[in-house]
Amino acid sequence: MPAIATIVMHYQNMGFNMNAPAYRHILIIADIEGSSGCGSYRASSFLTQPWAHACAAMSRDVDAVVKVLFDAGVGRVTVKDFHRTGYNLLPEMIDRRAAVVCGYRQGPVPGLGDPDSADGVMMLGMHAAAGTSGFLAHTLTSRLASLKVNGRPLAEVELFAAVLAPFGLPAIFFSGCPVACTQARERIPGIHTFSIEKSMPPQALDADRWRRDLARSAAKAFSNRTTQPYGPKGPFHAVIAIRDGAKAAARMADRWGFDRTGARVRIDAPDMDTLYNRLIRLCYLPPLAERTLPFSLMLFNAIGWLGLLWVRRQLKAFPRD
Repeated sequence: MPAIATIVMHYQNMGFNMNAPAYRHILIIADIEGSSGCGSYRASSFLTQPWAHACAAMSRDVDAVVKVLFDAGVGRVTVKDFHRTGYNLLPEMIDRRAAVVCGYRQGPVPGLGDPDSADGVMMLGMHAAAGTSGFLAHTLTSRLASLKVNGRPLAEVELFAAVLAPFGLPAIFFSGCPVACTQARERIPGIHTFSIEKSMPPQALDADRWRRDLARSAAKAFSNRTTQPYGPKGPFHAVIAIRDGAKAAARMADRWGFDRTGARVRIDAPDMDTLYNRLIRLCYLPPLAERTLPFSLMLFNAIGWLGLLWVRRQLKAFPRD
């Protein structure tokens, strides 16, 4: 694409050696709330028409970054879809050189799967932490009204960066709303961020221009050799407020024996990996689902796959430029 070629030439002229990249294999974790087509909760919600168009916009956002990474000299790009069902990205809209991974995996990193040989991670379209003022702010699920760890809100950028750190992956780039970007910079020293303004509807955004700027920022972050894998030291004490009150908190927490008072759940963990696993149990896994996890994941991923078929039909029936 001419626009991407222009970006690459720009950085070559600035002295970047695009043939000697800092990273050989980039893992992209993609979410929808901080992408260019999501302007409301409904646009992030499964099987709604706004969601179908947000999926297309999210795919174009990812494609812009993927293209500039390959043009910058990266050998491999793996894209992990991490919104709701894990089936929001349309692989046919993303550069075929990238591996697009939809659905969720049992491990070694729950949900994310195996980071394989990736040596750097970028997070696109992300959101701020539960209980903060960002656009559609939440952590893991909107059922959590707030989630504080050692007294401060826990954002997914911190959680994902920490569970990927044992694999040697630094989080080098992040995009999302301004609040989410601020949280990313506060949590991950040296991370590059690029924000999207959420005070306007997606129709008012010059999406093509914004994607070009997003790609430029990602290209610049690709030379980031200073950010280190993020390994915060425990122990960690989490206090979680459940949005739907004490009865919902009881259903979620009591089955795992987590400490609870009313709608507040408390979880202690010696390290971030253990905390992540316990939060996944709280948010997503009744004991029966965990005992039958391969079957549960297969069923959940099948639902997501069918949802993406529905998206394709919606985009054909109600196209937008």
